[in-house]
Amino acid sequence: MTLFRTVLLTSGLVLALCGGAAQAQTSAQNGSASKPLMTLQMPALPDPVGVTLNPATTALLMLDYVEPICNSQPKCKGGMLSAVTPFLERARKAGVIVGYGPREPNMSKWMPQIAPAPDDIKVVSTAQDRFFNTDLDKELKAKGITTIILAGWKVSGSVTYTSVGATARGYTVVVPVDTTAAATDYEQTIGFYQILNQLSGNLTNEPLKPKAPTLSRTDMITFQ
Repeated sequence: MTLFRTVLLTSGLVLALCGGAAQAQTSAQNGSASKPLMTLQMPALPDPVGVTLNPATTALLMLDYVEPICNSQPKCKGGMLSAVTPFLERARKAGVIVGYGPREPNMSKWMPQIAPAPDDIKVVSTAQDRFFNTDLDKELKAKGITTIILAGWKVSGSVTYTSVGATARGYTVVVPVDTTAAATDYEQTIGFYQILNQLSGNLTNEPLKPKAPTLSRTDMITFQ
């Protein structure tokens, strides 16, 4: 049986779902009818899978766990941060390389729970794809990294685009689903869907498909 997920969209814009009376009042004030939501059906996402990673060839990239973003996004400050904090500690203890890539204004504004260590990789991002116009690829390859774990805000933005940049450069990518999110449920669903359906895709979520993305979860990732 094929499973589907229903997604509500409206011309690609993020809308709040309001009561009919409130919508009617807003429409009357604006002098125009509100655009109707469009209902789509898409294949349900595969379940996250367990993976075992070699710390010597694995890097954990932390994307936009910064105060200006996390403090304004309940999903970031709540679930994401509580999942990634112990995972980051476990990855460090295993010897995993850790990297950070915020924009210049946020370089010193990390959430204190996951602040970078002095020897961590740090790149100033110029785009949502952290490989674009940075030395990230050069630094990772110099350390023998072949697998990248991506965590951070947000799944339909920096995590998606950095995963594409990574697989295009020959890396195998792991995305722990509990360490990333988006402001709305449908944006989050589409983000995970885009990750698995990129050019070097993994539609069935085969564990550690080479040079492709895998969806996992922090409690399903082991290092050895």
